[in-house]
Amino acid sequence: MKIAVDVMGGDHAPHEIILGAIKKAKQTDSELILVGDESTIQKELERYVVRLNNISIVHSNEVVEMQESATVALRKKKDSSIVVANQLVKEGKADAVVSCGNTGAQMAAAIFILGRLKDIDRPPIIASVPTINGEDSFLIDVGANVDCKPKQLLQFALLGQVYSSLIKGKSDPTIALLNNGEEEGKGNNQLIETYELFKKQKDLNFIGNIEGRNIFNGKSNVIVCDGFIGNVLLKTIEEMAIMMTDLFKQENNKLPEFLERLDYTKVGGAPLLGIDGISIVGHGSSKREAVFNAIGIAEDCIKKEVVKIQNLALDNSI
Repeated sequence: MKIAVDVMGGDHAPHEIILGAIKKAKQTDSELILVGDESTIQKELERYVVRLNNISIVHSNEVVEMQESATVALRKKKDSSIVVANQLVKEGKADAVVSCGNTGAQMAAAIFILGRLKDIDRPPIIASVPTINGEDSFLIDVGANVDCKPKQLLQFALLGQVYSSLIKGKSDPTIALLNNGEEEGKGNNQLIETYELFKKQKDLNFIGNIEGRNIFNGKSNVIVCDGFIGNVLLKTIEEMAIMMTDLFKQENNKLPEFLERLDYTKVGGAPLLGIDGISIVGHGSSKREAVFNAIGIAEDCIKKEVVKIQNLALDNSI
């Protein structure tokens, strides 16, 4: 397996991204292709006396900054690390790309360079959410698309169903629609229409609406929402975990295992589904541990043939 890592993207790039890649390279047979300024990467590797056969460098001259407009940056910065990393996947020189940089730029690069799968209008990002029963659920979309039509939410549900089945080994994962009440007919016009669409989809194991208070109880394997709600929810969960962790530390109490599982660094990254390639979106604040785990998610997606299985499932569903 070959994984392209955008080492120039993120709040702590390139130092922490490279350290995360080094840690992973020591524990995997996968080849890690570090994409970015070659002299900067080489200095970091020499600093830690790293001579690993499964680390290589591909030079890029430019960086898409976190605050830049994604589409403008991609148009003007053709040699940016995120563009070059995606090109490696497109050309078959890498099997996946991992980036903790500008999320909009990563999504745009994936769409314009790798392309969307057939019948997918808007690729969504899927993230794992811990539950009290010890098994993670998945939340989709967590930030790729802020405005969604019911048809697009159905596409998210189908992609989430395939991903949950592959990663968790679920033969028929349950699907729920995030809403402000469990009863049919709840929500705005978009959600009411989406509910009816989900009900009519015969190959979707739709169990109805789910409220925010039931997200952590494992009631549903996949929870569907638009990217605006999903992103707000995910960031609230992350900040809640940080706050509660600090409170426990102040009281010198042992951190509950559930809180540890809320830590985004333990997850690492979130796959962008519906793309003709494997693209892992890392947290912008990622440090070495999160990068290490994000690369691990890329490996899982490659092993499970996520793109191939998504295509097969979509052919039979849409």
